[in-house]
Formats: sequence, C-alpha cells, structure tokens
Amino acid sequence: MCELLVGLGEVRVLAVTDDPGLVVTIETTLDQDWCRSCGLRATVKDRPSVLLGDLPCFGRAATLAWRKRRWSCPAGCGGWTERNDAIAAPRCALTRRAGLWATEQVGRLARPVSQVAAELGVAWHTVMDAVVLYGTPLVADPARLGGVEAIGVDETKWLAAKAKAPTRWASAVVDVKEPRVLDMLVGRNATDLGTWLAARTPAWRAAVKVATCDLHEPFRAAFDEQLPDATQVADPFHVVAVGTRVIDRARRRVQNETLGHRGRTADPLYRARKLLTLADERLDERRRAKLRGLLAAGDPDGQVAAAHNAKECLRELYTLWDQPDIARRWLTALIADLAQQPGAELRGMARTLGRWRNQILAWHTTGVSNGPTEGMNSLIKKVKRIAAGFRNFAHYRLRVLLYAGGCHWDLLGT
Repeated sequence: MCELLVGLGEVRVLAVTDDPGLVVTIETTLDQDWCRSCGLRATVKDRPSVLLGDLPCFGRAATLAWRKRRWSCPAGCGGWTERNDAIAAPRCALTRRAGLWATEQVGRLARPVSQVAAELGVAWHTVMDAVVLYGTPLVADPARLGGVEAIGVDETKWLAAKAKAPTRWASAVVDVKEPRVLDMLVGRNATDLGTWLAARTPAWRAAVKVATCDLHEPFRAAFDEQLPDATQVADPFHVVAVGTRVIDRARRRVQNETLGHRGRTADPLYRARKLLTLADERLDERRRAKLRGLLAAGDPDGQVAAAHNAKECLRELYTLWDQPDIARRWLTALIADLAQQPGAELRGMARTLGRWRNQILAWHTTGVSNGPTEGMNSLIKKVKRIAAGFRNFAHYRLRVLLYAGGCHWDLLGT
C-alpha cells in the first residue's frame, strides 16, 4: 500500500522518516544488470542515497531518497550508475513529476521560481534547472512556429543603464494573427532581426505576407532584406504619435521664443499642453473655447495651432479605412502641405511621413497593426516583473516563450 501511495511504478519503499522533514527512501526492483561491453553479469559496487525533491505530500514538502546501485563489470570493463527516467532525469535534483509540475507552474502560470521552490522545499536553481530541462523541448518544438502569415516586431527594455553599461534591449517577434511570441532577440537593430529571419526556412519566410512594426528604421531594413515579398505596415498608433510629438516640440520652441523660458504654470502654452494632445472629438465646447483662448494668448504666429491641425489631419487619415485611394491622395496632399510650412517641426514631420508613406497606406489594404505585439509586450513585462528582473537572457527568453509563446503543453507529459 505504501508503494502504491508513492506511485513511482516498480520501486520498493525501504523507509519513511519525518525528521526533519518527510523523507521517503526507495529502491528500484531491478536488482541485476549486465555489462554492455562483454555481457557479463554486473556486481553492485556501492549503494549511495541520492536526495530528490518531490511533490508536496499533504501540504508538506517531501524528499525522495533513492538508493541507487552503482554497478561494476567483474571483467574490468568499467562501472555505471543505475538510471530510471521515470523517477528522475540524470543530473536533475527533482523527481520527474516534480520537475514537470514546476515547469508548468513557472512557465504556463508565470509563478515566481522562488515561490515554487519554497513549496517543494528546494533551492531556486534546482527548480530553474528543471524548468530549463523540461521547458526547452516545448520552446524548441518546430510546430510552435508554424502557420505564421503576419509578424510584428517591437522592443522592450531588458537591462537598465548603469554607470559603465548602456541600456540593453530585447526585441520580440510576434505572430499578430494568432497572438503569440515567436521568439525573443537580444538587441533592436537590423542585424539581430535579419539573422533570426535568415535562420528560418525559405518556405516559412515565403508564407509571411505581412510584416508590421513601429517607425523603427532597423526593423524595416531587416524586412526589406529578408521578407522582400511581404507587405510592410507602419503601426497606426506610432504614426499618430509623430503628430503628437511635433506638437510638443513646437510648443516648447514657441514658448522659449516668446517668453524666454521653459513652461511655467501660468504660461498659456503650458496650460494648453494636455488639451493639444486630446482628440478633437473629445473636446466639448468649453474645452475648445479654452484651447482657442490659450493659443491666441501664447501662439502669436499660429505655429502651435498649425502643428495641432497637422496632428488632427493625420488622425483623419485613419477614418478612411475603407477608401484606400482617397487615403493615398489625402496623405500625399498632407505631406506636400507640411513640407511648405515655416516650422522646422512640421517639415520634419513631412520627411518622416514621406519615408514611411507606403507602409502607412498599407494599413488601409491589410488592416494589420502592431497592436497584438504591444499586447504581448505587456505579458513580457509581466514575466519580468514577477521575476523581479533577469540577468540571464536565456532564462528570460525561456520563461517568456513558455508563458506567451503558444507552446503545445500536451507534449510536457504528466
């Protein structure tokens, strides 16, 4: 009955002790073995007791003490240690069932490693080693990257800057049709993304029809090189953000030119800073009248008002979602008009929109945005926050992909 309760198959329970914790001593029923070289029956050299963390028993941490047999060949061929993968994998300090459970807790449920280790009564690295052992095959499964038609790329901060080291970034490659993180890359330049795309098969790259990102030139360069047949799309949120940044830059410049200092509480343009970034349809009559009054008082040449109007015209482009021809003419006219404006900010906006013109207009024909990628970024940040940060990128990547990578968890086993 005790052996049935332990539930490890062909094992014998030798002892159960409760000092200081619950320790179950077992041995396998295999009491003979033969040399793989000469075929002679081996003899037992010694019987070391190997301690393995096991699943909690009745709410208490349990330890499995496996009395392994060390065999030796009587002809002198050598020796070897008993192995049973149903109990534990080689060099793993957790039983197989405890390792599988820990992998699901840390990977699928995004629990802290320290918390799982406390429940099992083992060290942090013991649990993480098991997660690496059992989780890596799930991440490396070729089927996990199959069926991708549209990808998005975005970067997140991995390590903050220090006195002698700059900020280090990690980029996430995401399937935006069926949101899942395909992979995590160190860096955010064209070489990093290009190398990852080049490592995929030609058939995989040919199946990708749409590639989307924010207005990050290195990502576009990698798409141009590795996905020449894919339609590139500039994310609408980041396109509109160009107009919002132009407003802020124009407001600060006019503020300094008219008053000779940075914005202060009583300055008209400083008071209008939030109203300028709001969508026009969200302004009621009271707010609209207030904005007009503040611009009249602090913007004598109308340069901030022109930037505000440019932002609203750019937003209007995305109301033409079912009229790509009109959207093309609208954007072309907007770029031409901005290029003739006196403010340097608006001319810079015209250059940016001109460089990304085709990618901006591609949204009207594909309807794909980088929104799912931003959603996956929130899950990535959740994993990082739960872990209180990462120093080991391999662990960072593994835990992100286990949590948000669309792994086939039925392959993990029980």
